[in-house]
Amino acid sequence: MSDIDVELDVRGMACPMPLLKAKQALSRMAAGQVLRVLATDPGSVRDFRSYAELAGHSLVASDECEGVFVHTLKKHG
Repeated sequence: MSDIDVELDVRGMACPMPLLKAKQALSRMAAGQVLRVLATDPGSVRDFRSYAELAGHSLVASDECEGVFVHTLKKHG
């Protein structure tokens, strides 16, 4: 996906910081914009899936490559 509006690098941060930083970024974004988050915390996979469901955002993708978890969320609206 090349239509990323904001990219957030939270590699090296432990739970709950990756999700907290993502929430802050999403709050500054417009509906329909896409956020990509780069994280190294394995717990972020579960956290982002649950958060997207609860907040109504779309978890477009959640992948892992060489220990980096890449979460792509589309802000609801």
